[in-house]
Amino acid sequence: MYKLFFKPLIDYTAALLAIIIFSPIFIITTILLYFANSGKPFFFQIRPGKNEKLFSIIKFKTMNDKVDEKGKLLPDTYRLTKIGKLVRKTSIDELPQLLNILKGDMSLIGPRPLLPQYLPYYMTNERKRHTVKPGITGLAQVSGRNNINWDTKLKFDADYVDNLSFIMDLNILTKTIYKVIASKDVAIDNTNVENLLNVERKDREIR
Repeated sequence: MYKLFFKPLIDYTAALLAIIIFSPIFIITTILLYFANSGKPFFFQIRPGKNEKLFSIIKFKTMNDKVDEKGKLLPDTYRLTKIGKLVRKTSIDELPQLLNILKGDMSLIGPRPLLPQYLPYYMTNERKRHTVKPGITGLAQVSGRNNINWDTKLKFDADYVDNLSFIMDLNILTKTIYKVIASKDVAIDNTNVENLLNVERKDREIR
């Protein structure tokens, strides 16, 4: 009952209230990033959601588009703007995903939506992560965020799906709020996890 009815209702209501409450922060951040990123305050990227259906995730754009002499984007650490560093450290960059919740693509709590190119590299049990809507925060995020390896992170995602409940969601939300306020487990350079699953598992593609 919770998963099918109350969770979606809570998601929509909470997202709507959060947008209203945080609207001053949303507006100020949008303006600052507009000037910091040459008129591009938002970052859009295709991610797989529930049942691996692709959707466009929206975040605040924390990095500029500077390139090297060959026209390739510079590493993330060189493109992260000063305001972007603050926005990412405080997790404000995730706020626009409240709009994804209102659209029905995401949930407040759930496995984080990763990149489409990772799909062929999930083990069978890890694919459970796509049987629920992806979340702004999840069990893996409050258990180490970017400081845990892929196997552990994806196991947390599967464990969440197996044990999904209101109490678990409330526990994750409480821990998330604490970690954001305390700035714990917030990694600025997340290339050690976020961009390497297909490289780490390149020799064991599942499908």
